[in-house]
Amino acid sequence: MEHKSHDLDLPAEHPGVLYETVPLVDPGGHAAPGLHAVRITLDNPAQLNSYTTEMVKGVIAGMRRASHDRAAVAVVFTGSGTRAFCTGGNTAEYATYYAGRPEEYRQYMRLFNDMVTAILHCDKPVVNRVNGMRIGGGQEIGMACDFTVAQDLALFGQAGPKHGSAPDGGSTDFLPLFVGIEAAMESCTLCRPWSAGPTSGGGSSTERPRRAPSWPQRRAGYCPGPSTCLSSTGPSTSWCGRSRPRCPAA
Repeated sequence: MEHKSHDLDLPAEHPGVLYETVPLVDPGGHAAPGLHAVRITLDNPAQLNSYTTEMVKGVIAGMRRASHDRAAVAVVFTGSGTRAFCTGGNTAEYATYYAGRPEEYRQYMRLFNDMVTAILHCDKPVVNRVNGMRIGGGQEIGMACDFTVAQDLALFGQAGPKHGSAPDGGSTDFLPLFVGIEAAMESCTLCRPWSAGPTSGGGSSTERPRRAPSWPQRRAGYCPGPSTCLSSTGPSTSWCGRSRPRCPAA
């Protein structure tokens, strides 16, 4: 049977975004015939995978293409390199093109919101694979995914409010659901990042390799013990915020 095509007439490739299919393997290590996963990669590591206008278009096109791929079972959304999944919009492009052009920036923000919607509306489960930083707009497109798998040193958070930019790509909607209203207010105003360990207990990470105290536990002064108590701000402070002379794990 010949299928109809429901794709829009979009370019197959966009600068700064890689679209690949990865063979699906069963528990025995054998390839599942006729099935694969899709990997969409933000490929701008020199600028911490910050997205340009063309990259935003590429993500929208990639999510739509994956939705209509009958052999695809899931989408892995990630970034090139080890330093960042994504740090938000490309500030070099902002400075050289969008600064002082509010109508152009309005159209760009329409496109950015379309990218968030494309991720939310993707017909396949979207897994955000995070290495390094997921900050600002990168945090917002990551939270639009269905699942997040992060390395233990991944960093999550907002950055815009410290520089005069509102977190208007979904953080005010998503963060209260994931980490609670108080922690969301703290993130969106103070812009302090947190690591993958605390996020798993708090709700914004599905999986990470090492068990760590959740963000609410840290705020309550929970002490995880000497096996997992790590310095968060220097050698004199434990993970839970207590000074080491008073910390039972010291």
